[in-house]
Amino acid sequence: MILWREAVVADVPAVVALLRDDVLGQGRELADAARYEAAFRAMEAEGANHLVVGESAGQVVACYQITFITGLSLSASRRAQIESLRVSSELRGQGIGAVMIADAEARARAAGCSLMQFTSNQSRSAAHRFYERLGFTPSHIGYKKTL
Repeated sequence: MILWREAVVADVPAVVALLRDDVLGQGRELADAARYEAAFRAMEAEGANHLVVGESAGQVVACYQITFITGLSLSASRRAQIESLRVSSELRGQGIGAVMIADAEARARAAGCSLMQFTSNQSRSAAHRFYERLGFTPSHIGYKKTL
């Protein structure tokens, strides 16, 4: 059984470990704990930006970030942007990802969102199949520019 809850600063090291527990994250996540704690505090201060963790037996085993965005397009729709979805490598393939997405969707609906969106690295073909099984469509092309 997974308990989904808002993260607290004490969860940050476990979340960073989940971000590193990934073929792409291994090379891009840093060891500077203070940097991640400062980012977490900034997220808390923003109010519409939340880090959610999945806890099992007192351990953080999954996480995602959800940000609520109010805009004018799509008839002034509010949308939820989800990022950094991770499940511990030891627990993948057990349906936790689907439960995590359902939790994110429930939070998005409760926040008045009519759309949930995210980007996914092009190399994650298995993840793309997973998202499509859950009803997401690859409707847009995403662009990023490192600053």
